Amino acid sequence: MAKFFADFAPLSSDYSGAVVGFVDDKINFCPSFSKLDSLLSGSLTRSVSKSKFTGKRYEVLEIIAPSAELEEIDKVLLVGIGSAENITEFDWVQLGGVLSSALLASETQKSSVYLDRYGDKSCDSRIAVNVALGVGLAAYSFDKYKTIKEEDDDKPRVKLKSIEVTFAVSDSKGVEKIWKDSIDPVLRGTNLARDLVIEPANVLSTCDFVKRTMALQDNGVEVQVLNRDQMQELGMNALLGVSKGSVTPPYTVVMKWMGAPTDENKASEPIVFIGKGVVFDSGGISIKPSSKMGDMKGDMSGAACVTGLMHALSCRGSRVNAIGIIGLVENMPSGDAQRPGDIVTSMSGQSIEIVNTDAEGRLVLADLLWYAKEHFKPSVMINIATLTGAIFIALGDKRAGLFSNDDAVSAQITDSGIATGELVWRMPMGTEYEKLIKSKFADMRNAGERGGDAIFAAQFLHRFVGKVPWVHLDIAGTATGNVTKVSKSWAAGWGVRLLDRWVRDYREKSL
Repeated sequence: MAKFFADFAPLSSDYSGAVVGFVDDKINFCPSFSKLDSLLSGSLTRSVSKSKFTGKRYEVLEIIAPSAELEEIDKVLLVGIGSAENITEFDWVQLGGVLSSALLASETQKSSVYLDRYGDKSCDSRIAVNVALGVGLAAYSFDKYKTIKEEDDDKPRVKLKSIEVTFAVSDSKGVEKIWKDSIDPVLRGTNLARDLVIEPANVLSTCDFVKRTMALQDNGVEVQVLNRDQMQELGMNALLGVSKGSVTPPYTVVMKWMGAPTDENKASEPIVFIGKGVVFDSGGISIKPSSKMGDMKGDMSGAACVTGLMHALSCRGSRVNAIGIIGLVENMPSGDAQRPGDIVTSMSGQSIEIVNTDAEGRLVLADLLWYAKEHFKPSVMINIATLTGAIFIALGDKRAGLFSNDDAVSAQITDSGIATGELVWRMPMGTEYEKLIKSKFADMRNAGERGGDAIFAAQFLHRFVGKVPWVHLDIAGTATGNVTKVSKSWAAGWGVRLLDRWVRDYREKSL
């Protein structure tokens, strides 16, 4: 796995190694690069004029050994930003991702990035940290289990063990503080979530997942684990029914970060984040087709997101009271497995007819939502889960489905999604969908007809929410397999940046 190291240094004219600059579509160099071009007798300007480089956003031009006089400069990378007008925060993150890919492709371990493109004004610190975030996100890879080196045309490929990038900025100390206090914890939380999703189920069992959450105690997070007996005593029969066919024991993990100022009476009204943690989903008795069943090791992406989020919030000392709850189970077929036609009684007391054992995530979340509502009296509950293939059919892999009983929180999360590039689309709910859930033999059934299953699942979950403001994020289309400029890995760690941003913008400010 390539590790990313970010450093922030004052602006200087000491150019060496790989030098990186951003150029707009008018080919305007920043002051540092204008000086460099002069030192190189105009070779940068000539190289651009002789190439097809136009400065279009995300375009890259690599200039190898641009000068015999300045041998200490190995190469120059120019990254196009397009029009400098209306460039967004996430555009800079994506530009960092493009730069990261270019550095990896050119096998550049160390480089310096100059960001003083605003002339006499100090570089906007947010630009520097957003570019750094994009580099770090795109540099992530997971090759923990690879022992054989890849070869291309009989030439061994160099696998960089690390990427070291120095960002030359006007206010290096200020930028470094923002990075360490706010951005790097989110990067690490995202990559923690990615690690958890990619790990195979024979390594990341429910037991091992519990051990991984225990590491959060080093950050000041209080971790409580409920075992099977404790969950049975609570009446969590919907969750427990999913795990019946597996030899792997079920757990509920509660992670508490109480970061609100002590003089604020917020302890009784925390935000609760709830994640589905099916470490492997075979479908149970309603077994899935064999094609791509191996991808079902990622059916715990919601739990991974909540764990990564709690890491981020605690590491940056978020001034909020947040509780993360994850339900860890494995859904397997066996002689002990739950059957279609079974009826279980959830923690809420409501009975559920099991129509399809592959509609298991909503059973896990049902008990977790009720548990959160009853035990913690939350101000808001947000659950996140790879819940339905139907949401992928509806929205593809570019947006997650958002379902909610609260317009204000929905609008806030939508805005946070735009800011971070983790986009959501609000889907409908309403009483007209209630008939889909009706069962002849129980209070409700866990699956309906083929059409509208994502809405069915949300409407099902809503029965366990009560009047608490609530958001359900269905990330079945966005959690895995979606390669972007900032995510080259199969696992995206989707949701950590989105929810951290929502907390930062809409919950911490209210304290």
